[in-house]
Amino acid sequence: MSIPLSASVDARHGTELGVAVLTHQPLNNQEIVASVADDGAGATAVFIGTTRNSFKGKVVTKLEYQAYSKLAIKTITDIIAAAHANVSSAPLTAHTHTPLQASVFSGPRDEDSTTSTSAFRPQRLIRIAVHHRLGTVPVGEPSIVIAVSSPHRKESFVACEMVLEEVKKKAQIWKREYYAGEKEDEAEWKANA
Repeated sequence: MSIPLSASVDARHGTELGVAVLTHQPLNNQEIVASVADDGAGATAVFIGTTRNSFKGKVVTKLEYQAYSKLAIKTITDIIAAAHANVSSAPLTAHTHTPLQASVFSGPRDEDSTTSTSAFRPQRLIRIAVHHRLGTVPVGEPSIVIAVSSPHRKESFVACEMVLEEVKKKAQIWKREYYAGEKEDEAEWKANA
């Protein structure tokens, strides 16, 4: 699937929940992680997807990405909002520590309060950044970087994986793999799943 190059352009959309970025420029992992930093964050989970040098026994020379940027940026922004909503809406229990039900609270606990979770103000995720590269991505370079900050680790891990899987499944981004010994014009566009 090849789309008009005029539709596969750099794009950025930020909200109070995070930022979605599509860019033809190399991704700067440190800057992306720093963009979600917060004094209330005890954890930052990061996923860095890079172009590997092989796939199913073939030598990969590079990947190429195209997007319908206007729609993909909206889709990624919606995924960020959904991750916040899904993690934040999980039931709060004082002693349950499943990934989406961990006790996570911001603000100090009143020493005279009971163990009721109503004595706390829940804050599950702080900020999410999703940066996806467009154009040619050589072997060893990142094509996607996702960073999620939260007060505690479980929520950031869960949200980071959730965002990755949803971006791969829903974002209007296509990739083409190039292999050693094969003609470049025979490389096929595939959904980014």
